[in-house]
Amino acid sequence: MKIVRFLHQKHIAWAAVEDNNLVLLRDEPFCGIRLSSVKIPLHRVKLLAPTIPSKVILTGLNYKDHARELRMSLPKEPVLFLKPPTAVIGHNDVVVYPKEVKRLDYEAELAVVIGKKCKNVSAQKAHRYIFGYTCLNDITARDIQRRDVQWTRAKSFDTFCPIGPWVETQLKAEDLIIKLSLNGVLRQLSVTSELIFSIPHIISFASRVMTLLPGDVISTGTPHGVGPMKRGDTVEVDIEGIGLLRNYIR
Repeated sequence: MKIVRFLHQKHIAWAAVEDNNLVLLRDEPFCGIRLSSVKIPLHRVKLLAPTIPSKVILTGLNYKDHARELRMSLPKEPVLFLKPPTAVIGHNDVVVYPKEVKRLDYEAELAVVIGKKCKNVSAQKAHRYIFGYTCLNDITARDIQRRDVQWTRAKSFDTFCPIGPWVETQLKAEDLIIKLSLNGVLRQLSVTSELIFSIPHIISFASRVMTLLPGDVISTGTPHGVGPMKRGDTVEVDIEGIGLLRNYIR
């Protein structure tokens, strides 16, 4: 089931996608998916980021092909970093290219949306806390990342975390095709079976550090093919079984 958050006639609501319509939910989906009888045509709404996370946790260097591309050894444990909620935008939204940034990169990623409060969970039980999956573009100011000792500033500008277009709640994520296109040209292509650390392992690892809350996002890293964008570009993340996340660089 695809769950969206959307804007329609100045009202924000949640819905399930049914063909070309949205079926409104009676409450936030993390309280349990309860459908109403109200339907709205999909083309009449603006899709928003499909979750409002208290935090976005990302995983660095988690694809074998990306490690080979960088000629780096595989990490012994997940490398985690954060983006603030203020970086989150949705499908068809604009990524703002800051004036002080000299190189702005795309990074296509599969992201997990947490469904219920989670702390110190084992990898074996991590699946119980997954609400669903979505597309994420880890926008990065590469020149700033190279200058700074840590990655916070390079990853955290407003609009640097596009998520969407929806959350797919019924998906096996172990071997999905993940692609990114820039102005219609394929730039990244891989499969999630290239992940170094599995999704359950990352959830368990993160939950031992911080409490995960409903709606929180954990992204799983980017494959090989990372590269720069310029103002005026259109970037699209396309993940098998989920859909396409499109954003514009301005």
